[in-house]
Amino acid sequence: MFLCLFVCAAIHALREEVGRRGTTFTARYQIKMDTGTEPMGTGGHHGSGDPVGPALLWLQDTVTTVTLQARQRVLQGALLLCALGLLLWTAIFLYGSFYYSYMPLATYSTPVHYYYRTDCDSSASLLCSFPTANVSLLRNGKNQVMTYGQPYRISLELEMPESPANQELGMFMVKMFCYSGQGQTVTSSARSTMLRYRSGLLQTLGTLFLIPFFLAGTADQKQLVEVELFSEYREDSYAPSIGAIIEIQSQRVQIYSANLYIHAHFTGIRYFLYNFPTLSAVMGVASNLSFLSVLLLFSYLRLIWGRFINPQKVRVESPLEQENMV
Repeated sequence: MFLCLFVCAAIHALREEVGRRGTTFTARYQIKMDTGTEPMGTGGHHGSGDPVGPALLWLQDTVTTVTLQARQRVLQGALLLCALGLLLWTAIFLYGSFYYSYMPLATYSTPVHYYYRTDCDSSASLLCSFPTANVSLLRNGKNQVMTYGQPYRISLELEMPESPANQELGMFMVKMFCYSGQGQTVTSSARSTMLRYRSGLLQTLGTLFLIPFFLAGTADQKQLVEVELFSEYREDSYAPSIGAIIEIQSQRVQIYSANLYIHAHFTGIRYFLYNFPTLSAVMGVASNLSFLSVLLLFSYLRLIWGRFINPQKVRVESPLEQENMV
């Protein structure tokens, strides 16, 4: 910004210098034509018929004027580059602000930690209660993860060992309750799942093939079970969800870890912005740059026209003023 102001000041000074030089040259040449002699200090021969003096004077003034005009063109080009750079950065800033405010979070994941009761008299293979987890749906404890009106796919990924207990468990239910800031249940969902079936022969062959990895500790006998809890979840604008209760309705289940995944299902403009980020950025910045350029051009033309088109103001004199003038 300061560079652009400096360039503008330099251009204004050069214009005044060019005008002064042109006026000086005109006056000197007019004196020469009227009197037939050169002004003092030109360094030429004093004589009415000597053509060398006016030629040197004309050459000196021409070189000076051309040099000043060249400097003026250079400064004008620098000013144009500064203006284009400022417009470009403004267009990029406008597009970035629009993208940040319009595009919601595409993917969100958080670990799920289950807890259960241990104050009951049960056998070693049974839990005292269903494994339950309380998951926050706020980023940094204050920002909403999901945007109003945007459909989301919510799924739970369970990392389960291929233990005899899980294989004998069969199907079990996974239930999810979303609650608002007032503690009210917004919505709920329940889905069933189980380990994928693998025959004894397939398990034996897999174990024999992966024995080196099992011994090295780089592989485990486990499965990743994904449970889709919501296919198109939409946030309620009047009661947004701030957390969820996830419950596995089985007292025999065994899990290593669990993660909750929230994926946004984009449509329309958001789909284009998310799947084609480079193309959308180029189009957005180009549109903003074109709009700002047209706006700046109209402002410049209005300023130029205002200097040349000055409507005369007609002043109507009253009879009393006319008598005073007389």
